[in-house]
Amino acid sequence: MLVKTFGSAVYGIQAITITVEVNIASGTKYFIVGLPDVAVKESYFRIESALKNCGFRMPRQQVVVNMAPADIKKEGSSYDLTIATGVLAASSQIEAETLDQYIIMGELSLDGSLQPIKGALPIAIQARKDGFKGFILPKQNAREAAIVNDLEVYGVESITDVVGFFNGTATLKPEVVNTREEFYDSLCNYDSDFSEVKGQENIKRALEIAAAGGHNVILIGPPGAGKTMLARRLPSILPPLSLYEALETTKIHSVAGKLSAADALVTVRPFRSPHHTISDVALVGGGSNPAPGEISLAHNGVLFLDELPEFKRSALEVMRQPLEERRVTISRAKFTVDYPSSFMLVASMNPCPCGYYNHPEKECICPPGMVQKYLSKISGPLLDRIDLHVEVTPVNFSELSSDRAAEKSELIRERVIKAREVQVQRFGDRPDLHANAQMTSQMVREQCKIDMAGQALLKKAMEKLGLSARAYDRILKVSRTIADLAGSEDIKLEHLAEAIHFRSLDREGWAG
Repeated sequence: MLVKTFGSAVYGIQAITITVEVNIASGTKYFIVGLPDVAVKESYFRIESALKNCGFRMPRQQVVVNMAPADIKKEGSSYDLTIATGVLAASSQIEAETLDQYIIMGELSLDGSLQPIKGALPIAIQARKDGFKGFILPKQNAREAAIVNDLEVYGVESITDVVGFFNGTATLKPEVVNTREEFYDSLCNYDSDFSEVKGQENIKRALEIAAAGGHNVILIGPPGAGKTMLARRLPSILPPLSLYEALETTKIHSVAGKLSAADALVTVRPFRSPHHTISDVALVGGGSNPAPGEISLAHNGVLFLDELPEFKRSALEVMRQPLEERRVTISRAKFTVDYPSSFMLVASMNPCPCGYYNHPEKECICPPGMVQKYLSKISGPLLDRIDLHVEVTPVNFSELSSDRAAEKSELIRERVIKAREVQVQRFGDRPDLHANAQMTSQMVREQCKIDMAGQALLKKAMEKLGLSARAYDRILKVSRTIADLAGSEDIKLEHLAEAIHFRSLDREGWAG
């Protein structure tokens, strides 16, 4: 008897429906074809044990399983339940009449219970697109898939539930998630707030500018000055995610298997902080079965690289192209996958190996030339993509012990949202542009015009401070954002002066 069941393969953040054909004929062997990997081939042993332990039988005849289309590689253990259901239907242990209405996915344990799968959300989206009535999957993934409307999602705990459902001896309750309610209830629900940071008003101002224009920023200062504390609070002042951004972010986290059973939707901007020992592949994504890296997991959020000079140079260099294109393409011999990676880069570093160069109280003990050598670990092209260079100084005792209430993230976020609204109107004819940081050189010339006094100030600053040529565009972009925050149509002298102040690492002699 021939039976068809349906599963799905995930490539990048898209899914492709897979037809699993099971045929039972005379013979004794088990064959699985259609380009399966080792994990799929091993499914036979998991399925056999699960069926026996749940009171069902594995046919002692020839079982041929074909996974179509046969030219797409099938990977992972999530096809266990798809194949097992097909085997049970082909051996007349369950009714096969409604099998073709459902996508069925799940990894089987030897006792018949189900383990969670990756990519439930993209699979659910594709299932609805292909006209399937429902999606049967492990209970741990049910909430994640249930945010897709017009698709019945059934979370099951074991293969017994699936058999009972198709035989009509048990009823399954579909998982229901009110996507909009879920989204709006937990929007901007951050654990940390800018009001918890004592002092550091100039750094808060720099991060407000960075958030308003989507600018990348680097914080330079001694240990304990508050660089990490400030960076961790940056997502709390960014504009809230739109529903489209939340779905896109959730898809990436779903494919990476980063969503817990309680999560249905990522509703706050991601904050990713990888350790400096991270490999190139873990940072940008890839591997034999391409998976999203940290830069994609930070999509629509913040990627924080603490102690930037300690990262491997190769890992930092592979990040340059995704920073420009806001997506990463991973190519293999037979296929190519794209992952979005539109993130804000926030880096922090000590000014020297000992950490106390330019410290107001402690003396730097680094030998001559060591500071410049330390800073040169960060390549020019990478530094070129960072708009704001901010010097962080330690907080003194009087500020630390002060009871004065600091400004809350909510108030800063309101100003940032207003500035972003101005930019949305400015780039209305360019849907791919959302913030000042994304402007091309040509657009900088059009949108960042300055008067004669501004030209004179910028010329003098570049000559006197020894600013490099690459700093010119960056200063204009940042000054445009500062003007947007101030509600000014024109870039004024004070806006330019503040932007020039945030180019520390471009100044000649900063490190020597």
